[in-house]
Amino acid sequence: MNKDFYEILGITKNADAAEIKKAYRKKALEYHPDKNPGNQEAEENFKAAAEAYEVLSDPQKKAKYDQFGHQAFSGAGGFGGGQGGMNMDDIFSQFGDIFGSAFGGGGGFSGFGGGGGQRRVKGSNLRIKVKLTLEEIANGVDKKVKVKRKIQASGVSYKTCSTCNGQGQVMRVTNTILGRMQSATTCTTCGGSGQIIDQKPSNADAQGLIVEDETVSIKIPAGVAEGMQLKVANKGNEAPGNNSIPGDLIVVIEEVEHESLKREGENLHLDLYISFAEAVLGVSKDINAVNGKVRIKLEEGIQSGKILRLKGKGIPSINGYGNGDLLVHVNVWTPKTLNKEQKQFFEKNLNDENFTPNPEKSDKSFFEKVKDMFS
Repeated sequence: MNKDFYEILGITKNADAAEIKKAYRKKALEYHPDKNPGNQEAEENFKAAAEAYEVLSDPQKKAKYDQFGHQAFSGAGGFGGGQGGMNMDDIFSQFGDIFGSAFGGGGGFSGFGGGGGQRRVKGSNLRIKVKLTLEEIANGVDKKVKVKRKIQASGVSYKTCSTCNGQGQVMRVTNTILGRMQSATTCTTCGGSGQIIDQKPSNADAQGLIVEDETVSIKIPAGVAEGMQLKVANKGNEAPGNNSIPGDLIVVIEEVEHESLKREGENLHLDLYISFAEAVLGVSKDINAVNGKVRIKLEEGIQSGKILRLKGKGIPSINGYGNGDLLVHVNVWTPKTLNKEQKQFFEKNLNDENFTPNPEKSDKSFFEKVKDMFS
């Protein structure tokens, strides 16, 4: 089970942006690979802190995490790095400014790319929305989508940046009252990659990139929900340079409304309307569940408002904790128009004791039924 992000950073849910950043910096420096060479546990803690900060530092991601927990970002890659799949290039390229100059002269980290030398430039992410039916959500689905991506053009070549001599950074010396201070900053000519374009085809842009359509396969797990984001690694835009890595494809889930079933978390709700005669005599009915028809039996004298719970007929938990339930809400339909004979029948039985409401203690009130639904 995933560890709580607030617990990883050692903060409370009420922590503000400054406290979150401070807590992350503390953890990152504590578990940094340069301070813990060869320590696999420290590296995993370092990655976990980065994943926690990636979510909690973003107000929208934080709100989703507070509401849904880890399942808000589950699926093809999950959080920006993928629930333990975040690599060092991701961390140092995204959060290098957090570390400042704590290690090395310019904030570099053993060549990982925090500014201490030539770094791997990552392409920009792409974002698309994918609509899913309730049936697709219940069963999981493989989707193929067409994406317009920037890729390196065929025939483009690169050469060493003359500004930084391929180092990806430039050194500056400043005179201060404490003496001469040396600092390093990312090279603005090559963006830190250490390379600039040498030759490019005429159809490429200034960075040597062209736009092409690509069909991308997305494996969507069962149980996703509206607004969840999945990540397909390396299917975003490419970046210039021989040492660059592509960005990611962020897939946002949209649910298509079902004609009869309503979703509430992992449970499903269905309004079932039956006639007065069916309620009196009892009847077997075929109803539409998310995976096909299900036959249910209604006992004689069933009351309007009765809720039948069909175990395991709801949506699977995205974390693998089983299925939710299907709750069938029985509604007895009162006829609005009667012929003379039908009307006489009811008039005759108007005061009959069998037609007089007489709820039993086992017949729960509306509020009790609502309470049961959420318990």
